[in-house]
Amino acid sequence: MAPAAPIYDLTLLLDPESDEERRTKIIVDVETLIDRHGGSLVGRHDWGVRATAFEIRKKPEADYHLIQFYATHEVLDALNHALKITDGVQRFRVIKLRPGTPDPPDLRAAAAGATAGDSPDE
Repeated sequence: MAPAAPIYDLTLLLDPESDEERRTKIIVDVETLIDRHGGSLVGRHDWGVRATAFEIRKKPEADYHLIQFYATHEVLDALNHALKITDGVQRFRVIKLRPGTPDPPDLRAAAAGATAGDSPDE
């Protein structure tokens, strides 16, 4: 019996200066590519525009996205090729998850709570 396909995390840093339609198309194209090559989506997390640890292509921010999926080597090769030549992708990283890895944090909710106007003086 063949082992089950592992779960992977794809972290995408998109150019925040690209229009929203372009960034959405990149995400849809990635999801379509995963399905077309035999993978299956597990989850998607949009973390929004955030500061990067260092400038990437002279830009201090990026639009962060996390896509989790089951995949084979064919899917990984296709993703690697497509994302290297796609305009609007600043960086990407695919990581194979170990069994028992916790779910990713909901960074949008954390950012919304921090800006909700909580005042420490009250």
